[in-house]
Amino acid sequence: MAHLPEDFGGIVPPLSTPFTPSFEVDVASLERLIEFQLAAGVHGIFVLGSTGEAAFLTDQQRATVIEVAVRTVGGQVPVLAGIFDMTTARVVEHAQTARRLGADALVLTAPFYTRISQSEISEHFWLVHVAVDLPLFAYDIPSAVSTKIARETMLRLAEDGVIRGIKDSSGDEANFRALLLALGGRADFSLFTGSELLVDAALLFGANGCVPGLGNIDPAGYMRLYQAAQAGDWQLARREQERLFRLFDIVSVGLPRMGIGSSAMGGFKTALKLRGVIATNITGRPSIQLNAEEVERVRQALITANLL
Repeated sequence: MAHLPEDFGGIVPPLSTPFTPSFEVDVASLERLIEFQLAAGVHGIFVLGSTGEAAFLTDQQRATVIEVAVRTVGGQVPVLAGIFDMTTARVVEHAQTARRLGADALVLTAPFYTRISQSEISEHFWLVHVAVDLPLFAYDIPSAVSTKIARETMLRLAEDGVIRGIKDSSGDEANFRALLLALGGRADFSLFTGSELLVDAALLFGANGCVPGLGNIDPAGYMRLYQAAQAGDWQLARREQERLFRLFDIVSVGLPRMGIGSSAMGGFKTALKLRGVIATNITGRPSIQLNAEEVERVRQALITANLL
């Protein structure tokens, strides 16, 4: 089923991609993870994002993830698919695959590795927009792609109808608030924060929703936060946010033994395994895996958060 512009909002977790011991997509675990999210009432599913370790997947594995997501969701909520890559040609290929497999919207960053200008970023978005007739969401994550999508670029792309929304993971909360002031309130445009830790504040400022990696583990908690904000109960929203804030410490259990990405994805997948949602906590190669002591720290965090 087609989803209307107003359907893109609320809590849209960026799903982890479960792996088998042979580093293939664990389809059964991915199905359980999606069903776990739907049971919590989330408003959408985002696959192949940073939390989904899209950078570690082959093209065929990316296609498998989208196919499983679309089939399992069955039109209940929108399925957003990440299509980022190094060049426009590669991104257009990913976009066409996602469209063929039934994704409802596409999420793309600026191209990475190559050093490009803001005009080239605009050209990149325009070319994908022309190539594939699906809503595009701009994903601003300069820590991963080394280039920030400037506010002026975002505003121009929005005004021209090239993008239908923004996922802001830049860490620049003042810039995000400026985007909310300029674009908030439009029925045909959605602004999401990618911060797990400031959702209550973002919603208070007028954000349409959140794309929280931690929502993999506790989608019900983010739903309670969102519903409290919608009801104007900001004290309840704050309490839920503070509980989730403390739980977010699981992203650092592997530091400094491993990189922050390996530690965060390992923490998320370990928590999902401990909660009985996925079968392994294996992260994509060449990531280092969590050891027994680090796994125990995740377990204790889940107990403290009343999730075990």
